[in-house]
Amino acid sequence: MSTMMEISQVKIGHSDVSFFPIGVGANAVGGHNLYPNLDENNGKALIRAAIRKGVQLLDTAFIYGNGRSETLIGEVIKEFNRYDVVIATKAAHRYVNNQIVLDNSPSFLKTSVDDALKRLQTDYIDIFYIHFPDNHTAKDEAVAALQELKQMGKIRAIGVSNFSLAQLQQANKQGWVDVVQDEYNLLHRQNEHQLFPYCVEQGISFIPYFPLASGLLTGKYHADVTFPKGDLRNEQANFKGQKLNATLIKVAKLLDIAKKYHVEITHIVLAWYLTRPEITALIPGAKTANQVEDNLRTLSFRLSENDINFIDQLFR
Repeated sequence: MSTMMEISQVKIGHSDVSFFPIGVGANAVGGHNLYPNLDENNGKALIRAAIRKGVQLLDTAFIYGNGRSETLIGEVIKEFNRYDVVIATKAAHRYVNNQIVLDNSPSFLKTSVDDALKRLQTDYIDIFYIHFPDNHTAKDEAVAALQELKQMGKIRAIGVSNFSLAQLQQANKQGWVDVVQDEYNLLHRQNEHQLFPYCVEQGISFIPYFPLASGLLTGKYHADVTFPKGDLRNEQANFKGQKLNATLIKVAKLLDIAKKYHVEITHIVLAWYLTRPEITALIPGAKTANQVEDNLRTLSFRLSENDINFIDQLFR
């Protein structure tokens, strides 16, 4: 199996931020508002194991537990050399009378960065994303505020997430956006025609979220799958009816490919993304240290051109 040391690092946009291409999506680390019954000690063990295995990119956000994910990550990274870790976090959610509103205002973003720095117990954030667009802030003004923070050394790279193409174009008016994070997976390929061409043209990195479609692309689910009350997947159309059945049939066709490479379907799917020139890195989620280690098996093989094309056509 390849080690992380044998894998080339990837660079983020116009910044000097670089890391190995498999990171960890940390929404299940302290994300009590997203997943029921999370064990914080397990979450911290997951982050600890990831860093020890050579994973560098830890992707979190304020809304993952309303700052709790950042706090837990901050407690763990004190045990390591800060320069061995790349922290990405996000903000846009503000509470008003116990209701969430989205805010991209320069003042809110500057406060959010300062608050995140305190929770993470660090003096810089490697990648800071505007998590969601609001409806009232000019996106170039929002990014200009982050550019100020970048020049001050508080953040190293500027990202936006969940932006439409028009919003991204406005945000990048000065060429300051380094990375976009948006949904992309084999079941959700719209960005191949929407964001990808612009990102390539502008030298902007792209990191997909939900790369495994909330687990649906792992090959571990069946037609009568159920989830605990409060689980996000209960609300997703991909987990219901004919759509679910059609996906399961396609996913099952990946099993023979997985056997050929002595890996699981999950690794085949993740490896396929890394063959896409538009995709910079992956942040598969994990709930245990073992899942983090298992995700790294993605780097142990290379898909053949025939397999790449087969998967591409299967999910068209």
